[in-house]
Amino acid sequence: MRSAESVHSDLTVPRLRIAVVLLAFAMSCVATWAQTPRPAPEGAQLDAATQHLQQGKAEQAIRECKGVLAANPRSAPAHMLLALAYLAKGSTAMIADAKAELQQALDLDPELLWARFYLARVYLDQGLSEKARDQLERGLQQSPGLPPLLALLGEVRRKLGDPAASLELNRKALEAAPTMTPAHYFLALAYLDLKQEEPAMAEFEKAIHSPDVTPEMYNALASLYIRKRQFAQAEDLCRKAIALNRSRPDAYLNLSRVYNARHESDKALEALRAALPEGKAFAVSEYYQELEADVAVERGAAYTDKKMYAQAIDEYTRALDFDPRRAAIHRRLAELYVRQGEPARAALHTKEAEKLEKGQR
Repeated sequence: MRSAESVHSDLTVPRLRIAVVLLAFAMSCVATWAQTPRPAPEGAQLDAATQHLQQGKAEQAIRECKGVLAANPRSAPAHMLLALAYLAKGSTAMIADAKAELQQALDLDPELLWARFYLARVYLDQGLSEKARDQLERGLQQSPGLPPLLALLGEVRRKLGDPAASLELNRKALEAAPTMTPAHYFLALAYLDLKQEEPAMAEFEKAIHSPDVTPEMYNALASLYIRKRQFAQAEDLCRKAIALNRSRPDAYLNLSRVYNARHESDKALEALRAALPEGKAFAVSEYYQELEADVAVERGAAYTDKKMYAQAIDEYTRALDFDPRRAAIHRRLAELYVRQGEPARAALHTKEAEKLEKGQR
């Protein structure tokens, strides 16, 4: 079992919840921007890099951009496209390099709107919502009403605690670009924050029936179906998310929740092994700390169902190592210690649960 110390340290890891949902739409806008006439051969190389990005060929795009920068280190468009190629690789190790390239592009050309957009997205993925908001507001001053910026600013405002603003901004984005799938996704998240599940589900359904659907969209709707105990629908969505990207842990985690709810413990444990494979390095971040805790909780539930109480206790204790604020886990540990005939330990966890619950009221 992997320890917290074995997790690779990289504080630039994105939270993954919105890491790619705007890529396809914004890349079409970048492609339009790239049609601006530029000096040869730089223009031809930048056109080629843009085409490679649209085709998902990140390595080829990187080579083209580096070729431009070798001849002209002050090419702001090349720095920006190199950043997009780094982001397209989907590697946490490349996030810092992408961010540096975007900042360099804006230092060279502050009017490079798409560099500002993607820098905002990186900031938001890193949890730096205020910095993301500042970049997007500057971009909208330059190009008022641009749908991708409106949509992403809406999500930023939601992250900053204002889901109503997200509704307004994403509706404006959809008025201007009715086919922009991410705006439906962000609307759904805002409705969930406002405890309005029915309109949230309607927006999620619009998002997942789009050609631009992403794993995040399937998985978010799966989470909602799990809460509503509609497990067949949730399982189907989890499998669709996994089919799009087999490396994402959150879909496997949701799949384990479906199996645990059905008392299919062995299947739950198998899904959890896929969520956090042995030997794979993960970044130290708030997202992965939360993920480690969630995986341990589901393992604890599976072992409890199998009446393997010592293993369940180990997993729930591990969950609290990653997130000690979970009162419900203290309650589960108290129940398990009672079953194990250890009332003193049970009492300690009951007391801790009560303290946490009191603080959460």
